[in-house]
Parts: sequence; C-alpha cells; structure tokens
Amino acid sequence: MYGPGGFYRRPEGPAGHFRTSVHASALFASAVAGLLCRVDEALGRPRELDFVDMGAGRGELVTGVLAALPAEVAARARGYAVELADRPAGLDERITWLHEPPAGVTGLLFANEWLDNVPVDVAEVDAAGVPRLVLVAPDGSETLGEPVTGAGAEWLARWWPLPAEEGLRAEIGLPRDLAWADAVRRVSRGLAVAVDYAHTATARPPYGTLTGFRQGRETTPVPDGTCDITAHVALDACAAACGDARGGAARLLTQREALRLLGVSGGRPPLALASTDPAAYVRALARAGEAAELTAPGGLGDFAWLVRSVGIPNPLGEEPGGP
Repeated sequence: MYGPGGFYRRPEGPAGHFRTSVHASALFASAVAGLLCRVDEALGRPRELDFVDMGAGRGELVTGVLAALPAEVAARARGYAVELADRPAGLDERITWLHEPPAGVTGLLFANEWLDNVPVDVAEVDAAGVPRLVLVAPDGSETLGEPVTGAGAEWLARWWPLPAEEGLRAEIGLPRDLAWADAVRRVSRGLAVAVDYAHTATARPPYGTLTGFRQGRETTPVPDGTCDITAHVALDACAAACGDARGGAARLLTQREALRLLGVSGGRPPLALASTDPAAYVRALARAGEAAELTAPGGLGDFAWLVRSVGIPNPLGEEPGGP
C-alpha cells in the first residue's frame, strides 16, 4: 500500500476513499486541541509542547490542531506528522514530517485510525478444530496454512480464544500491541491516545473484521496496493501491553463519551437564539449537526478511545486498574 503508486501514495490521499472523524468536521481537531491544552496544564505549561499525529495521512489533523490552539499555547507547540508516505506540498512549515514517532515526547501523541492499519495475521479454525494461519494470494484468494504456534498462539489463548468450530476467525493483534507499546514509550510525560474501531474480550466478532475500502465503499481486501486493508483493533490487549510502568494509567471509552468530556455535543441550540441572532443560530445549528455525526451511535461515536497518561493525571479521568 506504500509502494510506488500504492494506495497511500496516491494524490487524492486517504480522504479520497473514506471519511474519518478528521475529515467529517473541524470540530474534531478543535476537540483534540482542547485535549492538548488540558495536557499542557497538567504538564505545568512547558517551554515546548509536542503534538504527534500518528498515521497522519496528508497532515489534516495536526494542521487543524495547531490552527485551533490559543495563541499562547500555539507559540510553544511543536507539531509532528508521522507517516510513511511523502510530505505533501504546501504543508505548514511548523510541522515536522517523520517516518517514525520522535522520542522524548512532552505533550500529546494521538493515533487516529493508525492501529487498524498495522498488519496482523489472520487465523481460521479448520475442520479438525485447529486454528491455522490464513494465506492470501495476490488476487485475494485464501487458503489455510500451518497451525498457529508460538507467540501468536499465546496471544490467541489470552485475548481471543477460538472455539473448535470450523470457519471461526480471529485477527492476531500482537503486532498492534507491540506498536502501541512502542508509541507510548516515546512519551516522556503527557498523554497517548489511540482512536479506532475496536472490540474487547467481552464481544469479539466471531468471523473477524478484515476488509478493504476503495472510493468510499467496502471491498474485498486484495493485497495489491489498490485498496485500504483494515481490521478492527483489540484495544484491551493494546492497553495491557503497556503494563502499569512509569506511573501511567489507561482508560478505554467511546468517542461519544470522550468528545462529550471535551465539550462536543450534538444538542440543538436554544430556539430563542433564532429570534435574537438568526445568523448565530444557523452557525450553532451547523455545529450541532457536525457534533452529532462525530458522536452518533452506530457511526463515528462508536469509535473507541484508548487514553494512556504518562507522568500526569489522565485529563479525561482514570479508571481504577485501567480498562
């Protein structure tokens, strides 16, 4: 997907194929900017405040966050876009473009729909009740390979046990656990947030979630660079991969809950405003519609937020013992 002419290197970028919260409304970047301000306060307003956008696409989120910050905070903010594709022309010069996250982050590392694109192996139960690796040909056709063994089998046993029923599937999330743990290690003090379609041990999908996307439509996940290939994330496993070291705490909540904590609500403005200030009422109504999309059950509101603090209190609150 990142090869010459691959899906993520095309001129239209990911936004030409699917709609994320970042593309849905500027309210999302504003809410993340608000979270960064809370982190800034918890850090004691450091001389330099980092914002790291993981899986940055064309830098839409980091651009929006920097633009939404109050002037005093923006003067101290440093933006980083972490993305394998090339830096887009015309990107704000204040944004540093990197192929891996920087070390020693003091601030907020935000991974919006990044972990779902970290590659994983898929396991499927065969007729004998044995989980086997799913092998995929260049045309997308599948066959079953060797039984799952080693660390992959240990991960399944702990996080996604498969009953001995032919056809049941699971995505082995160990590479995502490791990727998230590495990202959190890059944060010296501050907050790390992963936002994705996700599931937990209480409700794993019986046949997995592997799929492809192209031009706004779901499609067969063919590994030839013509489409996005994605699978939902076992965020509870990612949370546990960081352990309880470095004085951090984790919380797992829905996007609907997280954005409401950050002041984003889809409630309609008071009808009286339509009489006293019609233009303000129309603007408020438009914002309410955008907020409703970002927090809608069955849609973007069902995204999960894994929020991990490092050396500061969690600005979105903490759950005893983590998720």
